[in-house]
Amino acid sequence: MEISKSIMAFSQSEKIKSGLIWISQALEMLQGLNSAERGGGEKMVDALLNMIGHEIQLAKAVAGGAEWDEIEPYIDKAVVMVNSGVGQEANVHLSMALSKVTNIGHQSMTFLKEKSLL
Repeated sequence: MEISKSIMAFSQSEKIKSGLIWISQALEMLQGLNSAERGGGEKMVDALLNMIGHEIQLAKAVAGGAEWDEIEPYIDKAVVMVNSGVGQEANVHLSMALSKVTNIGHQSMTFLKEKSLL
């Protein structure tokens, strides 16, 4: 792994992890909303999921690595759940995506530590 790509992978992983956690929290909050409010909340969550999808694409472009491809199916499933009106079910898929992103970040951090850059 190259140092610059490792730095980018670590940076992107932290950003994506934060986004996934925010989305999970927003999905939990949606459960307490009435049906009229829930529709707007679901649109917001859908927009955030699309933003995370773009961040994953950016991570693949700047850091490389096939492991980023493993995250996209989980995000896609979460989008389907939200668009189907069962957003609370999306948290399972977001948790799986979060686990994959955490592994990428850990690998990058370990490499950077070995190079005495962290």
